[in-house]
Amino acid sequence: MPDQDLDRRTLMASAAAAGAGLMLPASAGAAGAKADIAAIRKAAEAGKAETVARLQEWIRHPGIAAEKWRVDESCEFTMGLLRDAGFQMVRKMPTDGSPGIFATLDAGARRSVGVYFMYDVKQVVPSEWAHPPFEAAIIDKPGFGTVVTGRGAVNQKGPETAFLAALHAFKASGRKLPVNLVLVAEGEEEIASPHFHQVVQAPEVVAALKRCEGIFIPSASQSENGSVEIELGAKGPMEFQLISSGEHSGRGPKGDIHSSLHAMVDSPVWRLVQALNTLVEADGHTPAIDGWFENVRPLTAREKALILEASTKQSEADMKKAFGVKAWINDEPWPVALQRLASQPTVNIQGLVAGYMGPGGKTVLPGRAEAKLECRLVPNQTFKEAEAKLRAHLSKRGFSDIEVNVSGGYDPTETAEDSRIIRAEKAVYARSGADVAISPRSAGSWPGSVFTQPPVSLPAGQFGLGYGTGAHAPNEFYVIDSSNPKILGLVDSAMGFVDLLYELATIS
Repeated sequence: MPDQDLDRRTLMASAAAAGAGLMLPASAGAAGAKADIAAIRKAAEAGKAETVARLQEWIRHPGIAAEKWRVDESCEFTMGLLRDAGFQMVRKMPTDGSPGIFATLDAGARRSVGVYFMYDVKQVVPSEWAHPPFEAAIIDKPGFGTVVTGRGAVNQKGPETAFLAALHAFKASGRKLPVNLVLVAEGEEEIASPHFHQVVQAPEVVAALKRCEGIFIPSASQSENGSVEIELGAKGPMEFQLISSGEHSGRGPKGDIHSSLHAMVDSPVWRLVQALNTLVEADGHTPAIDGWFENVRPLTAREKALILEASTKQSEADMKKAFGVKAWINDEPWPVALQRLASQPTVNIQGLVAGYMGPGGKTVLPGRAEAKLECRLVPNQTFKEAEAKLRAHLSKRGFSDIEVNVSGGYDPTETAEDSRIIRAEKAVYARSGADVAISPRSAGSWPGSVFTQPPVSLPAGQFGLGYGTGAHAPNEFYVIDSSNPKILGLVDSAMGFVDLLYELATIS
């Protein structure tokens, strides 16, 4: 593996052009295959301006599922992107929520590969952004280079655009894809995919996916030091809202009243606080919901070994800096904190709202309080189990008056380390020169379980070179031209997807 300080962008470009093999799959040593790679790269470079414009326009079609804002418009725009990239069949899939997309590209190949897209994005508070979040501004970002900034830039439209750029480069160079593609997309990932199963489990979609070697979501997986992490799974989410109100419970006012009346009128706000306090232990982070750990599978010896190895390749200081934290829970050392990150289920308060928060005091007793929460689930917990245990826990403690609205969620996902999709990722990352760490699972979530579980039962993963950050935060960005020699720009990221498709076509 090349030294980490070498310019990987130069390595990858010269390897593709000169046929040195760094960006060629192991089976593609013939002169013809090298010529194909060189031609595809030339097309990717020639189409770069169009690729950037495509990404900018996609960011300008946001699709915010949580607000039901411009979702259909974003779906239609995404379908157009897929047609332009060469998918012969692109179909809108109605659900009980936002529509999904089912698309196929038949290259006449021996093998097929699944691809997962999301076209929705998180909400924004425009005043928190240095540039308008849907303007898709191209800016120079010190330490990173030329980037596009906007909501969805890295989560997930930048990496997905890089994948589409790879398909455009195949088409422009006159080269056939080495695999057939089956793509499914949704517009509700950011609200925990409550209806995506209706897309994936449609009979025609199941039939198409079952012909695939595996499925992946395009990502920007490099860290600032150029390393990448392969995740063998992801935690599952459960998003829900707890509401305490006098109108619903009959205990407390229907609306805000004078605070002096608290001497004889119940407070819905304190009621909610008391209910929330039962969900975690006194340490503030260990879930205390009855039976929560009943089915939690501890880390295996192999998973612990993977985490220990990953701790030597990832920068603790960089992660603390990126997240603005000074210490981990219990001041735990880096390897232990990473074990906790992979293995522990969580109950987190996303937001807590009640009463008056303007200047001065208002002397009111609020009639309503609400909290938005999410749980992260680990193997072998399930979404249905978690919801049932949450409701039973609150009811047992006398909090049946608290409204529980579960809005979305799904099970954790796991994929075998020796599956073709994971081995192909490892091979491509190794050829790119990136230092690779393998993690048992992501602390975040994506709906991989709809693929890894019956009726589809496919290995699933995340793949992608390149860099971006700010997902769910202000000033999200994705790198177009990198000034950091350890991370790749848009064209090289697209070539990473080219390499992955060749690898999946030939890996034994």
